[in-house]
Amino acid sequence: MSRAFTREDDNENAIADIGERPVSPHRNLVTARGLAQVDDEIAALRQELAKAEAASDRQRIATVSRDLRYWVARRESAELSLPDPDSKVVRFGMTVAIEDDDGNSKSWKIVGEDEADAGKGSVSHVSPMARALFGKTIGDVAVVNGKEWEIVGMSAD
Repeated sequence: MSRAFTREDDNENAIADIGERPVSPHRNLVTARGLAQVDDEIAALRQELAKAEAASDRQRIATVSRDLRYWVARRESAELSLPDPDSKVVRFGMTVAIEDDDGNSKSWKIVGEDEADAGKGSVSHVSPMARALFGKTIGDVAVVNGKEWEIVGMSAD
């Protein structure tokens, strides 16, 4: 059917059907950097929303509004958690150096879900790796997916 014969209401229903972004059921722990990222995202989305409204771009307004609702909800539920610099055990916000039996080493910073980026060396506090590391100290072994990793260093940077 030609678009000339579609009702305008059909377009509005398509816009309304973009759905909400799912919000994690886990505690929203954040580092100071993660909290700043959330604030930056909200500011950028507010600017984007103003541009979309000025251009009367209904699809963009709907998408940006949905994303803004998500980030505002994440900001409202954010719990800033700073690691104790004297902690002898792995905690949220710490960077942990690990090594396997083959000498392969990795370093992970344990952060909030929205801040996590494995490609940049950070994992979510609810990830299997972080859960395996919590409460352990240098010399302890964490097992993830059947693989053993020894904790060889940690810092509360």
